[in-house]
Amino acid sequence: MEIQLSYFLATFFFFLFLLAKHYFNKSRTDQKLPPGPRKLPFIGNLHQLVGSLPHRSLKKLSEKYGPLMHLQIGELKTIVVSSARIAEETLKTNGLVFADRPELLLTKIMFYNFSDLGSSPYGEHWRQMRKLCIMELLSPKKVQSFQNIMVEEFSRLVSSIQSSQGVPINLTEKILEAESTIICRAAVGRRYSDQKALISLARETASFAGIFNVGDIFPSLKFLDSLFGSKRKLVNMHKKVDFILENIFREHEEDRLSITRGQTGDQPLEEDLLDVFLRLKDSDEFQVSITKENIKANILELLFAGIETSSTAIEWAMATMMKHPRVMEKAQREVRQAFKGNKKISHSDIQNLSYLKMVIKESLRLYPPGPLLGPRLSRAKCTIDGYDIPANTIAIINGWAIGRDPEFWDNPEVFEPERFSNISTSFTGANFELIPFGAGRRMCPGISFGLASIEHSLAYLLYHFDWKLPGGISPEEFDMTEKAGATSGRKHGLCLIPTSYVPLDGSS
Repeated sequence: MEIQLSYFLATFFFFLFLLAKHYFNKSRTDQKLPPGPRKLPFIGNLHQLVGSLPHRSLKKLSEKYGPLMHLQIGELKTIVVSSARIAEETLKTNGLVFADRPELLLTKIMFYNFSDLGSSPYGEHWRQMRKLCIMELLSPKKVQSFQNIMVEEFSRLVSSIQSSQGVPINLTEKILEAESTIICRAAVGRRYSDQKALISLARETASFAGIFNVGDIFPSLKFLDSLFGSKRKLVNMHKKVDFILENIFREHEEDRLSITRGQTGDQPLEEDLLDVFLRLKDSDEFQVSITKENIKANILELLFAGIETSSTAIEWAMATMMKHPRVMEKAQREVRQAFKGNKKISHSDIQNLSYLKMVIKESLRLYPPGPLLGPRLSRAKCTIDGYDIPANTIAIINGWAIGRDPEFWDNPEVFEPERFSNISTSFTGANFELIPFGAGRRMCPGISFGLASIEHSLAYLLYHFDWKLPGGISPEEFDMTEKAGATSGRKHGLCLIPTSYVPLDGSS
């Protein structure tokens, strides 16, 4: 009797298993998923992305499967968007659905358990923090208050280059040093003894952004992150970053206390971004509690996101002008006519450099620093272009491919700044054919700061120097290969020969 009962139960549960599997498969086949390449067992389409430039590999796949493509990356349901039309439907029409970020090991550990604006989950706290960033931290008015910092650091950059004129210099490193200092001073104020260490750790964090850990792709295997050592590396980096930020945090609080007690003559110090955070932390202006972890996470994010992207954008703009001497000459002529005899290049005057702005747009179209926008995660199921998109699907927006989409851009592979003289495409996220700063709810809030820094840097470099390629290299031979990573800079550093055109004091 017991044997018969056991046999009956085994048969019954086996039948239930087959029935459940049937309905599960039926529910999946009933879904009209976007087209995509064949998936391999266990790894899905992971093999088509490893060891390559993902933005190029995905563009090539999209040419076969279309601008909305379905992939399986390990255990992750993924869609890849490669056209402006689909990007708008994803980030605008379904913007609320794709307002979340996937949880990654890097952002969990380095950013205080998703306490920064970039990786925190969508909700009221996130909305209030974004409002705070846009209105108080990174508004055009606040960015303009950092003009003196930019003038000082770009003047130092010019002096440094002038001391090496006539010989090849690694402009990549010099730009990176200037941008790092500007962003660090804007974020935490005066130069600190630990500034170089903090910048180095921020850059190291950025290098990890292009690497997916096992648990990111196979959530059921998260325990392997500890075995492979990636988790330990991130924890050690976080401890070093936190030690430095804690010291800076304490010094700022002591400065604020001194002002309150009148020990500095009641003269408020010029506010950096950390000062703004501390001021708002003690006020009830925003309906959100700001913790020390929120502040440290967002300061690190400013360094992490700003340093690499701004310096990479400047590097590519200079490289594209070296590749196209006609454009270089035209941009230099505009800058030199506008600022002839001036010792300083002001923010307001830069707004009149229409051709330089077109050069920047065209460079960002072809070489966006982040070719793939930060991944989004769907909070519910939705429909895009007639296809069913399940909940918990990751969306990868290929901004690099969108900027080269022949359906929108004439001669998309050609560097031609003049194309923007006839169209009013902007970076604000309203035009989805050009989204180097992202679009939708998760668009980069630091766009004003980033553009101001890029424009100032290029104006100084074009105004003060003539540039030549080293070793007799012709523009046609000049290598424009990019490197892999979340931020895609040049594969090789930008080495150029500067010749001083206008001394720093403005004399000719």
